[in-house]
Amino acid sequence: MKAAAEIVRGWVRHERLRPLRHRFAYPVFWLRMDLGRLDELQALSGGWFGVDRSRPLSLRRRDHGPRDGSDLLPWARKLLRDAGVAADGAVHLQCFPRVLGFGFNPVSFWYCHDAGGELAAVLAEVNNTFGEHHLYLLSAPDGRPLSSGTLSCRKVLHVSPFCTREGSYRFRFRQGDASRFVGVDYLDAEGLLLATAMAGTARPFDAAGLRGELLRQPLLALGVVARIHWQALLLWLRGLRVHRKPAPPAATLTAGSTFQETHR
Repeated sequence: MKAAAEIVRGWVRHERLRPLRHRFAYPVFWLRMDLGRLDELQALSGGWFGVDRSRPLSLRRRDHGPRDGSDLLPWARKLLRDAGVAADGAVHLQCFPRVLGFGFNPVSFWYCHDAGGELAAVLAEVNNTFGEHHLYLLSAPDGRPLSSGTLSCRKVLHVSPFCTREGSYRFRFRQGDASRFVGVDYLDAEGLLLATAMAGTARPFDAAGLRGELLRQPLLALGVVARIHWQALLLWLRGLRVHRKPAPPAATLTAGSTFQETHR
């Protein structure tokens, strides 16, 4: 991504494989923003978007990273440096914007590039509906660029009452000229349990694009939360077991991951 930001129009798909099959898909849109160029976005948006400002669509720094409203890029640089990850290039944040002041991101992704523009690491920022969050730092142990492959890490944060905290995540990130794809699988001791994907097409970040998405999905943020609870109700009505919520992990960052190259 060479622009300061882009709008991605697409969908989210979720499928449970056991002990009963359950799947759904919803249309969504999200933003991907260069954290080093946030000051350009309000002018590009024609007033439809603001950073820490009251606008129809917005990014609030306190929703991400250190959660204190401070500048996100220096925080990300320090986290990467402390973890020994060489990612001195652009950092792009992918998330749902706040819509009319309301927002919730089940997961946001920070794409961290090296000085040559290769994807060196991804920070997956997971939020649950209990007000807790956790960061998973995904990178190849030998420092290889994540141009194509699968990243795996241990699950740490409780997310769904219909899953335990045990198991692992498997991530896939793909990007074409305009296509965007993220796949997240959850595996337990028996294998693949949940398969989730976000896919869409990148569009220019401008007033017309933002206005169009707002008119198409004025309840985007509210809909994300409502759909989470609606799907949970459907699973409960079908008799799926509810697991008791454990205490959150003491640390907010998990930095261990494995990388498997995908050959095409």
